[in-house]
Amino acid sequence: MISALTARLRPTPLLRASQQVLFCWAGALLVAGDAVFWLMFAAVQSDSGLAAMDGPVHSLLVDSRNPAATALLAALSAVTAPEVLSFVGAAFALVWAAWKRELWRPAVLMGAMVLAVVLTMLIKQFVSRSRPPTSDFLLGPDDALSFPSGHTVGIGVFAVVLAYLVLSRSGTRTTAVLGFCAAFALTAVVGISRLYLGYHWLTDVVASCGVALAVAAVAVFTDAARHAPARPRRKGPESRAPRSSAVADPSAPETQA
Repeated sequence: MISALTARLRPTPLLRASQQVLFCWAGALLVAGDAVFWLMFAAVQSDSGLAAMDGPVHSLLVDSRNPAATALLAALSAVTAPEVLSFVGAAFALVWAAWKRELWRPAVLMGAMVLAVVLTMLIKQFVSRSRPPTSDFLLGPDDALSFPSGHTVGIGVFAVVLAYLVLSRSGTRTTAVLGFCAAFALTAVVGISRLYLGYHWLTDVVASCGVALAVAAVAVFTDAARHAPARPRRKGPESRAPRSSAVADPSAPETQA
């Protein structure tokens, strides 16, 4: 029954960019994401670099709180919590698969989100960094570890991978630029909300952006690899085209003029 269902589903739309171009983009995202993450990791371990701004940025945002910004950012943080976003992403993928009658792109999106959750949990346990003072938390206690921010990683992967999966099949260069800018802006706002609400340090959020870029790179590479051009078959001797009839048969008698 499942095979019969998948056989009726439409194939995923073809990529607009070439496979080589997408591989280059995936490589660039992976290098950028790794560089950002490891720079933040080194800064946290040595308490230098951008980590020196963790305390001042935290104090600045705590001192600048106001009711309107608190209500807006608290609501945004609530809907982008990892457990909520996982449920929303799964429901979105199911609706997408049923509506568009395709499995590949929803599966890539969900696979990227699962990878993001697993990586976030592993990194948190490995780094084992404490959160800012609990007295600064605005939404109640949270005993989870601080590095990286699960909210920022989750929304970054969801927004960037979704933008890629949609815009790589349709739209113009302008819509692609606008779409990715919107995805990056949403990720940045969610990261700021976690700083404003008092649950993360600046380096936590910046490192989370690096993790999100690396996971997005894996999704782009996986999707592009599936659309590899088929290798042309090597023609055997039996498949060669017959000689043209214009060539005279040497065994035939010569025609006299």
